[in-house]
Amino acid sequence: MRKPSAPPFSPSSRKRDDLHPLREGQMSDYDPLMEDIGDARFVLLGEASHGSHEFYRERAQITKRLISEKGFSVVAVEADFPDAHRVNRYVNALSQDAEAVDALGGFKRFPAWMWRNADVLDFVGWLRNHNDDQPDAPHKIGFYGLDLYSMNSSMEAVLSYLDKVDPSAAKRARERYACFDGYGGDTQRYGFDTTHGRSVSCEDAVISQFVELHSRAAHLAQLDGRVAADDFFIAEQNARLVKNAERYYRTLYRSDISSWNLRDSHMAETLSALDSYLTSNGKPPKMVVWEHNSHLGDARATMMGQRGEWNVGQLVRQRFPGESFLVGFTTHHGTVTASSQWGGKAERKQVRPALDGSYEALFHEFEVPRFLVRLRRQGRLQEVLRRPLLERAIGVIYRPDTERQSHYFYAKLAEQFDAVIHFDETRAVEPLERTSEWDFGEAPETFPTGI
Repeated sequence: MRKPSAPPFSPSSRKRDDLHPLREGQMSDYDPLMEDIGDARFVLLGEASHGSHEFYRERAQITKRLISEKGFSVVAVEADFPDAHRVNRYVNALSQDAEAVDALGGFKRFPAWMWRNADVLDFVGWLRNHNDDQPDAPHKIGFYGLDLYSMNSSMEAVLSYLDKVDPSAAKRARERYACFDGYGGDTQRYGFDTTHGRSVSCEDAVISQFVELHSRAAHLAQLDGRVAADDFFIAEQNARLVKNAERYYRTLYRSDISSWNLRDSHMAETLSALDSYLTSNGKPPKMVVWEHNSHLGDARATMMGQRGEWNVGQLVRQRFPGESFLVGFTTHHGTVTASSQWGGKAERKQVRPALDGSYEALFHEFEVPRFLVRLRRQGRLQEVLRRPLLERAIGVIYRPDTERQSHYFYAKLAEQFDAVIHFDETRAVEPLERTSEWDFGEAPETFPTGI
């Protein structure tokens, strides 16, 4: 994707008519977004960071409207499948967790703040209240994880299920999964050792386990009606996760592109499996997906696609043509909850003002605090947003000292998403476990002297 040769927008050509300002707390301002979503079955809501309050809050508000007004019944998120299933059981009054904060207790792996934060806590509480008010099961909302990092807890879930329904099958599963015993749960070390010939791959074992479980679907899913079917579906998804995660960790040390594609393929595959399983009487479910922009924006419109990468947004558009709507989020400056290194503590960091030549810097020039751009519409701004510019992506790690290399890539925003929501200033999401690094935060940079 070539860098633009000249600035695409001069001050004299700004077209505020293409913006829809969003007032604080006025959900009616999202009416144009609801109109554009129309009858889409998959609404993908992104985020430009994994730690900005406004992204979480507004995704929750939009999701509530999708549930209440358009009949959406599934919330699928960039989270580990077993941890999200604990939340699913809570919001459907099927668990022993007394409060929403207890239901989020499964999210212990770094970065815990992605899901153990104040905004998710409020949303999970709303889901439980909503479901409690629904007399009929078809109108209750499910909460599911799409990611594949939970290989160890997913193996435990498969074994726990088989212990209850088929002890002999559980014994065979233990023998297969024993292949990982020497690693003490360290999946990355397993991947490193197998890649470098230090250990035998467990690929055949996990594939055999998934195939055996899948081959018994008709029998196991009908042991005791719908409850048995649900339990089998969850077990099968965990077995699929183990199979895909094993391959993911083996490719992690070979090619970044291969591991990225495997991860996003797994998330899209899980979404498709949910779609098939939850289709009732020929009526498929409507799903809202929460993930990072880099997963949900169509990779074909970015440098990712040029490198041979694909993502969930692209795969959903391809598998369900005409049935999806992709929403990106951007910000210019503020604070963010992130870490300085993988596995580190949650810190409240300053987000530097966006670089010149970026979409975020362009949006900042409008001097509108928060707004929606409807990218399917025709207009001067939409035309500009089809040209390649820089776009910022902050994950769970934020390194301002290498920001251009670490956090920016070229994209064509109007092809990447169907709508974009911009918050000029955002603040850090509040973790449920606040650290001293988060409480005190990072000192803001002072310009021009640095004093």
